[in-house]
Amino acid sequence: MPSFDIASEVDMAEVKNAVLQARKELQTRFDFKGVNWEITEEKDKFILSADDEFKVKAVEQILLAKLAKRSISLKNIDPQKPEISSVGRAREEIKIKNGFETETAKQVVGIVKALGLKVQAQIQEQKVRVTGKNRDDLQAVIAHLRQADLPVGVSFGNFRE
Repeated sequence: MPSFDIASEVDMAEVKNAVLQARKELQTRFDFKGVNWEITEEKDKFILSADDEFKVKAVEQILLAKLAKRSISLKNIDPQKPEISSVGRAREEIKIKNGFETETAKQVVGIVKALGLKVQAQIQEQKVRVTGKNRDDLQAVIAHLRQADLPVGVSFGNFRE
């Protein structure tokens, strides 16, 4: 029976490439000459730091532009509020959301069921698997979900006959 998976995954290789591009741009920008800035990578987040809040926001904007340019959905990027230390140095976390939360997965299943097509949708870990006898119905589900306004970016994969 044909099936496919709906996921909310971020390609971490593309994210690393975007971070490298942002670092390269920041090293050559005139307005960042002599400014102490840093982009630190952790498992599913980045920590930006700079001399003040304005510079941290500028680093964030450059990084977000590079992520968008590399086709990373900005819905999966969650910038936090910058923190100012007692010395005046600013720090900001940018979290990366991978996988569906339970509520979002239920929302996706509800959208699929509301279409009224002969398909079944079930939540499996952090993905939603859609199965059906007709490939055209599955492609209609994909087309509808691409246009749906979901709180996270979606990707489709594992399409099987």
